[in-house]
Amino acid sequence: MNKELKIALGADHAGFNYKQALLEWLPNATVKDFGTYSPESTDYPDFAHPVASAVESGEFDLGILICGSANGVAITANKHQGIRAAICWQPELASLARKHNNANIVCIPERFISLDDAKKIVETFMTTEFEGGRHATRVGKISC
Repeated sequence: MNKELKIALGADHAGFNYKQALLEWLPNATVKDFGTYSPESTDYPDFAHPVASAVESGEFDLGILICGSANGVAITANKHQGIRAAICWQPELASLARKHNNANIVCIPERFISLDDAKKIVETFMTTEFEGGRHATRVGKISC
């Protein structure tokens, strides 16, 4: 993938540290930070919904959401019709989420993985293409 991606990035307080680190690190991407902007306690839907809306509208190519377990942000993002948010805790899962599910938001569990692993997951997610074919048929059946 050679084009510079537009990435929507968000986290609650439990994902704040990795969000800040990824914001500074993200290679070959234009990134918009949807918050949170401090480690003070927050509600994950306040950040997951804006990131999901930004990706769903096509304004951003992909999204990254981070919270403690990744469950809350994934559940919230997946309420959006055009979103396929995947919880990933290793690069292989990020690869499969893109190749087979055409996932457009990766959800990172900060409390359960290292920052280095989070970077590897994000890099894999950003550089892996959807395979289409039989997977496109399956992905087409996801929306209600």
